[in-house]
Order: sequence, then C-alpha cells, then structure tokens
Amino acid sequence: MASDGSTVRDVDQKQKQKQNKADVEDSDAQVQIHRLTTAGHAALRSRDYHAALQHFKSAFKTASKQRERRVRRACALNLGAAYVESGDAQKGLEVLMRLQPGARGQRMADLQFNLATAHEALQELEQAKTHYQQAAQLYRSQGDADAEGDACCRLAHCQQLTQEWTEAAESLQRAAESYRTAGNASAAALVLKDAGKHMLQSGCCARDDIISVLTDSLELSAHIQDQDTRGKLLNDVGLSFSQMRLFSEACVCYEQALPLVSAKPQRLAVVLQNLGAVHNTQGQFQQALRFHREAAALHGSQGSRGAQGRCFSNLGFALVELGELEEAWESYTHAQQAFRDTDDACGQYQVSEGLGGIKLQMKDPERAAVHYQDALRMLCRCQDVSSSVQERLVSKLSEALQQKLILQQRAAAAQRQHTRRRTMTLRPDVQQRTREETDGVNTEADRSQHTELITSSEPQQSQEQADQHRSLPEANRNLNNTYDKAEVHQQNGSLQPPGAPAHGDVSVKPRPMQMNGAHPLVRSSVTSPTDRDEATPLKRRLKSIFCTVM
Repeated sequence: MASDGSTVRDVDQKQKQKQNKADVEDSDAQVQIHRLTTAGHAALRSRDYHAALQHFKSAFKTASKQRERRVRRACALNLGAAYVESGDAQKGLEVLMRLQPGARGQRMADLQFNLATAHEALQELEQAKTHYQQAAQLYRSQGDADAEGDACCRLAHCQQLTQEWTEAAESLQRAAESYRTAGNASAAALVLKDAGKHMLQSGCCARDDIISVLTDSLELSAHIQDQDTRGKLLNDVGLSFSQMRLFSEACVCYEQALPLVSAKPQRLAVVLQNLGAVHNTQGQFQQALRFHREAAALHGSQGSRGAQGRCFSNLGFALVELGELEEAWESYTHAQQAFRDTDDACGQYQVSEGLGGIKLQMKDPERAAVHYQDALRMLCRCQDVSSSVQERLVSKLSEALQQKLILQQRAAAAQRQHTRRRTMTLRPDVQQRTREETDGVNTEADRSQHTELITSSEPQQSQEQADQHRSLPEANRNLNNTYDKAEVHQQNGSLQPPGAPAHGDVSVKPRPMQMNGAHPLVRSSVTSPTDRDEATPLKRRLKSIFCTVM
C-alpha cells in the first residue's frame, strides 16, 4: 500500500521547529552575552574590577553553551584580559593560554596582544616583547594600523624597562607611522616626542636624525586638540632640545607652551622654571629673573618645596651674574632651606657650593671654606654624581684655605710693621726690649700659622680620599637636568651648534661648556642622560636646573 507522505512531512516539520527553537535560544544567548560584555567594559572603565569579573564570567559561561566557537573565544579573551586588569595576571594568563595551542592561536592578533599584556604585568618582559612583536605583525597583515600602533607602543615600553633605548625609539617610530596611516596625527606626535627622548638616551643616534624626529613631532602637534596635552608635548620637546644644547629652539618651545598650560598652575610653574633656566643658560639673566620668581611662587603655592628650591637656586645664580650678591645670598638661603625640608642632599651641596662662591667674592674665605666643607659632606650622600664634582669642591676648598692663609699672613705682616713703627718712638733700651718681645711673639705666631695650615690640609686630604672611595659612577638621569650657559658664538637660529660635525652620522654626546666671566661660582654636576661630566676647572659657573617632572 502506497504511503501518502504524511509521516515524512511530520518529521521535517519537527526538525524545523527544533531548529527554529535552537536559533531563538542562540539569538537570546547572544543578546545576553552582548549585554554582559557591555556591562563588563563599563565596570572596567569605572575601576569596579569585581563587578567586571562577574559580568565577563557570566558571559563566558553563557558562551560555552553556544555552537559558535568564535563567540566562546571572544568571551575567553575578555575574561583573561579582565583578570589581568584586576591585578590577577597569573589567572588571566592561565585563561588565555587555553586558547594558545595550535597554529590558529598563533594567528590571533588580539590573543597575542593579551598574552603580552599578562606577561608584562608579571614582569616577564622577554615573553611580553615576543608576543607584542607578533601582535604588531598580525595587525599589520590585517590592515589594522591603529591596533598595530598600540602594540608597537607597548613593545617600546617593555624595551624601555630593559633600557634598550635604541630599540624603543625604533618601535615608537614604527608606531608613529602606523598612527599616521590610521589618520591619528595627534597620537603620532606624542610617540615621536618620546622617540626623540629615547634616541637621546641611547647616546648612539645621529644628531640630524634626532632633530628630524623632534621637528616632525612639533609639526604634528598642531593636530592635538587638548591644549594641556599639547603644552606638555612642547615642554618635553623643549627639554630634548636643551639636552642637545639647542637653547634657542628650546626657548621657542617653552614660550609656545606658556599660554597652553596657563590653566594648570603646576604645569605652568614647570614651564616657567624651564624658561627661566634656558634664559640663564643663554646669559639673558635680566629676562630670567621674572620667570624664576613666578615659578618659585607657583611651586610654593602648590606645596612643591623641592621644585621651589630649584627655582630659588636658579634665581640666585642669575642675581650673582648681575652682581646682586646680597639678594643672591638671600635666594640661595631660601633654596637651602627648601632642600633641607625635602632632604635633598644634591640640592644642598649645590647651594652650599654657590654660597661658598659668593663668600669668596666678598673676600671672606673663612666662611667660604665652611660652605665648601658642607658641600663635601652633602656630596657623600648623593648618588649618580660624577667624581669630578668632588675634585672641584676639594680644589675650591683648597683655594679658600689658601686665601685665608694669605690674609692671615698679611695681617701678621701689618702687625709687625705697626709694632716697628711704634718702637721707633721709644728710648733705645725700651726699643731693644720691645723688639725682643715682638720677635718672640711673631715667631710664635708664624709657628701657629704653619701648624694651622698643616692641621687643616691633612683632614682635607683624608676627606678627599674618603669621598673618592664613596663616589659612585654617574648613571643616566632624566629628572632635573642641568645645563651650562650657551657659548658666545652659538647662533640662535641654527640647529647645528658651532664646532659640531656637518654630517648626520655622528652620535650626539653633549659636552660640558666652559663658562666665561670673572665669578668663580660653581655649577651643578647633574648631567643629561647622554653626558659624562669631565674634570672641571677651578673657575666654573653654576648651571641652571631644568625641571622635567610635569
């Protein structure tokens, strides 16, 4: 008997109903997953990590019942990243590693990026660098230039932590290229600014290459809409130019930054401080006074005692150059108190050295020697300072003691001459007795002077030897860099200073500059990251202090 086909139709209908029900359930699940994922991201933005983890866990649990592997993989990536963001990098790495096996995992750019982030949080920098490099390559192959730039920036950060300055600069330049491709000019400007700084820190990059990178950063900075961000970039580029002794270019950057940071007193104080310092370096001391005073007042209102002390020190230097010794003494005294309040030994030794120089100019070598001894005592507590600083202080202390001895000898000679003139008016027998008494007194005075010289020079020599044993090799410093005054023949409009090679294949290694003038004042010993302080002549001037902390 032939079938009418009703049984087959019933089976097909049931299968369709079952399929429709599964599709509805999948659709509802995907809606729920989207809602949970959105809530998780919102919780992360508000730093509610506990709530974020709960949302991503629920999303992952819901996705594990789905047929689409892509949805499960995305939820696992989010959960692993949430663990890392919440501070449990090890748990996040375990979740992410489940997605890693096989060639498919190697081709997932987001997975490689998240694995790198987890390793970076665990301070496993070599593994992190490997994954960031792979993520950047995958993003480039996918045409995602913006994500490639992010991966290169994170790679540069890891290279910075391992002090691979050249590699970090190259990664940042690649990031800038990616951001430019993606149309993100403001991000490109910021990373080029950092690239230039790392090129300086490496000490092996061509001068023209560094200038080119910094110039590109300045040109692209016009696209930055946020004034405060652009002002900070201009200040940072100005610091890089200052390290290269391009003080005119640095001054232009600081002047452009001033109106942009005027609404932020703390950042305004930094720019004013740097602008005053670069005017000091160029010998424009009268123009510098206003910037020093305004910066000191702003730092004081913000409670930044250390920065205020550096501004007072810069002000004191400018006043000495203008011959205002009494006011300079007052400024240095304010700086010394600020450095004591912040327990800044390096600031204290620099100010003590400056006070000693003022006392020498005031013909008071005894007080000058006391300040130089204080400077040597403070220097023993400092790190990252060249041994030449100790040699310079010992030389200045020796000069003060020699001047003190000369003054004592002159006073004794004047006393002897006065005594002889007095005896000329007395009777012969009184003259003879007075001459014998005077000779005895002078002999005893000469002996005591000779003894004082010996007893003051022996501790000086032992102090010098002890300080030399305690002095540490100078390390790279980024904060509060100090610079000498620009040479007289330096041209303001030129990016190439006098005496520098014309070719771009020469590494930038700034050298200390000889200060001109009659004031035997001291200079700071903290150098730029690419500078090594050389043995310093006796007659040097204070160097102004640049502040880098925004």
